[in-house]
Amino acid sequence: MDSSLPILSLAAGAVAATAAVAPKLKARIELSRAKHRSLTGHSKMSRRVARLIPFYEFDVGEFFRSDGAPDDVATKRRDGFFALSATYKQRFAKGREMTAEAAEHISDLQFTRAYRVPFQYSRLVRENLGVGAFMQSSSGVNVTDIDGNSFYDLTGSYGVNIFGNDFYKECIEISEQRAHALGPVLGSYHPVVADNVRRLAGISGLDEVSFHMSGTEAVMQAVRLARYHTGRTHLVRFAGAYHGWWGDVQPGVGNPVSPHETYTLAEMSERTLHVLRTRRDIACVLVNPLQALHPNGNAPGDSALVDSSRSAHFDRAAYSEWLKQLREACSERGIVLIFDEVFVGFRLAPGGAQQYFGVKADMVTYGKSLAGGLPIGVVCGKRELMRRFRDDRPADICFARGTFNAHPYVMTAMDEFLSRLASPNFRAVYNGLDDIWNGRARELNDMLSAADLPVRVDNLSSIWTVSYTAPSRYNWMLQYYLRAEGIALSWVGTGRLIFSLNYNDADFAEVAKRFVAAAAKMKTDGWWWQAGGLTNKAIRRQILKEMIASKFGR
Repeated sequence: MDSSLPILSLAAGAVAATAAVAPKLKARIELSRAKHRSLTGHSKMSRRVARLIPFYEFDVGEFFRSDGAPDDVATKRRDGFFALSATYKQRFAKGREMTAEAAEHISDLQFTRAYRVPFQYSRLVRENLGVGAFMQSSSGVNVTDIDGNSFYDLTGSYGVNIFGNDFYKECIEISEQRAHALGPVLGSYHPVVADNVRRLAGISGLDEVSFHMSGTEAVMQAVRLARYHTGRTHLVRFAGAYHGWWGDVQPGVGNPVSPHETYTLAEMSERTLHVLRTRRDIACVLVNPLQALHPNGNAPGDSALVDSSRSAHFDRAAYSEWLKQLREACSERGIVLIFDEVFVGFRLAPGGAQQYFGVKADMVTYGKSLAGGLPIGVVCGKRELMRRFRDDRPADICFARGTFNAHPYVMTAMDEFLSRLASPNFRAVYNGLDDIWNGRARELNDMLSAADLPVRVDNLSSIWTVSYTAPSRYNWMLQYYLRAEGIALSWVGTGRLIFSLNYNDADFAEVAKRFVAAAAKMKTDGWWWQAGGLTNKAIRRQILKEMIASKFGR
């Protein structure tokens, strides 16, 4: 009898240990299942994979036939490439020279020059199709470079330019005059701050406001406040969403240190909603409404355009329903729902994404356009979430300060922006906005289809993404043909076309004509040659073979 007691004790201990571990194991499995299946949903895995990818590049011979094209097609591509190169060297000479010189000392330029196209092709493209980074003037929907070339501006100034460059120049010019008497006096407030706060509270439907110097800073503060008031540690972001470059919201490639208090989950997923309803450590959920165009996908850029699998599609009804479900789950569990409207704020509707999708957040961050073209970050939130100290624990504070927060010149420019936004005549720009831009996207797609070109566009209002309908390793070349036709793109190329709302029908018709002309020239030069066995899957397999050969010196 006595000899069985230790065994019974061990068994009882094992049962107790299993009972204690089982819920944690179950929660861990549920968390893993709520992640998106792609690398965008697995930040640690994506960083490991990134470290394994070896560098290699194509020489002149391989560059034009990396998809197995025959000699005649490769020759046609080579001739087209160097003819385009001659155009660039003649037309953009001063800008290219200045950019090359500046890149010796500006790390941002070094990065953007290197990552305009897939790395295997980058060196030859930089040498022959180098893009100037300097502009000297803007007017209407056009910008002019230092060589005197005029372009239709589809860069959108990274989302800042909603109403046209002239609008922002006016805001800045008048703001300088209004702030001049006070000047750069910091610490105290310019009188317009009171009006700005009142208007922002009205637009957001929230109680309090804090000012910062960038969208990244605003998101940092919103998350910090959510953690402070909930007493919980973790934030939830969705696969592919961008919320600035600070560590906790960029857990994958690009951040050398893995954050340990961030969950990257799948958007528009019942499993994600289950995680939100069952875990006890989630302080807040971050939503970037721009992801409605490509849920769970990274911001599209041509440096990752290795085949034609890039896709986008906006379903307003479906995304609105998702946000409503997210709102319900967060309300049930006391999780702070944060809308990061730094990019889309005021582009979709005068009340931002909250108005557009019909869902209220607990906190909202704004930036980019709000200060009339000057640097800004803003957090709007419920009163109980914005408080930075506790009456009953005076040493327990949530610190956030900044030297240039509420800078007089920024505040007067913001007042100019918000005053115009409040005008009924100005707000007419939002009337039928989706119908206008959806119609323009259909128009361009019809033109591309009629010309038998393997290119299509998808849009979230005036924010567009280009996709490609035939398998190819060379889609990234389109950005260079577009520039030659007088269309200015940002460094991400055809991944993001951002129109300002002052584009009229005649402006858009000219852009559409140039867009089709660029794609037609690219097709004529042989870049979209097709072979029977050329598929996206076959292209990815070929790239994998190239990487293995490079890694092991074969």
